[in-house]
Amino acid sequence: MEYRRLGASGLQVPALSFGAGTFGGSGPLFGAWGSTGAREARRLVDICLDAGVSMFDTADVYSDGASEEVLGQAVRGRRDRVLLSTKTSLPTGDGPGDAGSSRSRLIRACDAALRRLGTDHIDLFQLHAFDAGTPVEEVLSTLDGLVRAGKVRYLGVSNFAGWQIMKSLAAADRHGYPRYVAHQVYYSLVGRDYEWDLLPLALDQGLGAVVWSPLGWGRLTGRIRRGTPPPAGSRLHETAGFGPPVDDEHLYTVVDALDEVAAETGRAVPQIAINWLLHRPTVASVVVGARDETQLRQNLGAVGWSLTPEQLARLDAASARTAPYPHFPYQRQEAFARLNPAPV
Repeated sequence: MEYRRLGASGLQVPALSFGAGTFGGSGPLFGAWGSTGAREARRLVDICLDAGVSMFDTADVYSDGASEEVLGQAVRGRRDRVLLSTKTSLPTGDGPGDAGSSRSRLIRACDAALRRLGTDHIDLFQLHAFDAGTPVEEVLSTLDGLVRAGKVRYLGVSNFAGWQIMKSLAAADRHGYPRYVAHQVYYSLVGRDYEWDLLPLALDQGLGAVVWSPLGWGRLTGRIRRGTPPPAGSRLHETAGFGPPVDDEHLYTVVDALDEVAAETGRAVPQIAINWLLHRPTVASVVVGARDETQLRQNLGAVGWSLTPEQLARLDAASARTAPYPHFPYQRQEAFARLNPAPV
């Protein structure tokens, strides 16, 4: 397993990390993802550690904290071998203090996560969404206190807009608070919006991308093709409305290219889609999930080999979309492109 630095930090993370959203699954969204119990979770963690996957990602909102509880049980007795990443800020209840990133919410959420995970510290603590109602200085000073108390090692965000990150980083620099070093983002061959603003920002400011849903919300599993509806067992039947939208024709174009590369390499479609991401700038770790051992082992097969430059270029072309304004002049016109070359 390759290890990469997480943004502008000293933390080394595996190129693949494991998403524990299937652990303890319940409810219309997380129940459709999976309902892995403690025994099965421990077996999946065993396989991950054997393969060098040492970072495990969860969130308090995943099945009302059950994911954190099951993950804590699965890593018990080997805490020193794993990195634990969790997230907070999304609503976990209907009360006024059950959402957001206020001082009281963050302290309470961190303590609850520590208790559920059965640990004394969180390696990567991320804000799951931007809280427009809480001053960034309050958020950052609270996170600074959690770091100073030894409860949190590194800080990150998830699903932030570029201006929200930049405002936070500027405030952190102004007051001497710890900076965010990770941005957990949606990025896939059928969802490349990350590249327009967030990727250049990450390069400039030292943020490592921790990629969620690298298979386009289950669309790049190899089971969905032109003229073929999602199979009966696909979670898309229950969860498509929760995830990123994808135009059907664009999806089929990308899958056609993936099928061509799969035939050339002998690799599975999901492995190719994940391997493509590992070549993209700023990507520190790609979060893979699995409902069972077979699915996990297939995803782990995305590393240890590399797509050729020609294959990467073919996938780039098949997945390319016209950039939104103000980006399309830089994409289409040579004068603009000379001033701002695309990241490579």
